[in-house]
Amino acid sequence: MNSRLLHTSIGGALLLAGFISTNVYAQDSKTDTVIKRGELICGTDNTKPGFGYLNPKTGKLEGFDVDYCHAMAAGILGDGNKVKMIALTDKNRFNALQNGEVDVVFFHTTVTATRATAVGADFLPVNFYDGTGVLVKKADKIAHIADLNGGTICTTQGSTTEAVWADYIKSHKWEKTTQVLTYQDLDKLFAALNGGRCNAMTTDKSALVGWKGNAPKPDDFDILPETISKEPLAGFVRQDDQKWHTALAWIVYALVEAEELGITSKNVAEMAKDPNPDIQRFLGTEGDLGKDFGLAPDFIQKVIAATGNYGEIYDRNVGPSTPYSIARKGSLNDLWTRGGLMYSPPFR
Repeated sequence: MNSRLLHTSIGGALLLAGFISTNVYAQDSKTDTVIKRGELICGTDNTKPGFGYLNPKTGKLEGFDVDYCHAMAAGILGDGNKVKMIALTDKNRFNALQNGEVDVVFFHTTVTATRATAVGADFLPVNFYDGTGVLVKKADKIAHIADLNGGTICTTQGSTTEAVWADYIKSHKWEKTTQVLTYQDLDKLFAALNGGRCNAMTTDKSALVGWKGNAPKPDDFDILPETISKEPLAGFVRQDDQKWHTALAWIVYALVEAEELGITSKNVAEMAKDPNPDIQRFLGTEGDLGKDFGLAPDFIQKVIAATGNYGEIYDRNVGPSTPYSIARKGSLNDLWTRGGLMYSPPFR
């Protein structure tokens, strides 16, 4: 190919790329809708202690996923309190999004191929690495999953755990001996275990830790040692809005990047004065980062001030000072600099 044709070809490709990019971002976006509305509508759970839980003492939703709803509101609207929480279930969380009842969902949801294709969920970055586990009553003296052959195992309807157990039972040839019952939510599931309807309650291990820690007598329960699946958890939006997905995805990344940079809810205002160009760009004191997302220049400052960084969210909801005390050090949920998988792409 001669230089003139090469120049024409490259120019055409760049023009096409520019057209595609402009066309995608020119359409009406949920970003603009939410900013005009002045309120984010976020779907979450209200039955998972530590993640999405309606605290009977305060009457308020709280938890890891709930904090992510507040973080998104802070980034988009500049105020973490400008959010309306909608309690969903495992069964209706995807329909609620597709029907437009919510703008985004943070619901302890596993990223899977089927959900990213047939179900139509556009997943945000993973914010918690988990796996399927089993909770049993200590009095039943069940030590391992193998001891459940011939028993009744209970889980939630419409969850990945239901599919995990269908595969596990089939692969271990337990079809004729073992029964699986499903319930609408974890409240009913835990009641079934307590009432003797089930020999075991199964879902993501982090949720089991929450229920055990929140029980009147936590020592009455055991979480079995085995983990029988990988469950990377993430928020999700609809697949028809690249601008919206991009803005929320980078807010998720910002929480991790802030922890890596040592920026917290307590020092974010002071860190905004730091001469380090990476920090200036990240916090919006220099550059066009906010403008590129269609957000305020200091949107990341608002996020960190509202919820703290990833480590602060983790510690506040499931860390060592909580009843759940889910170990982070040495786990997949630690920063990549400490051997974990929490890693943000560069903000440049």
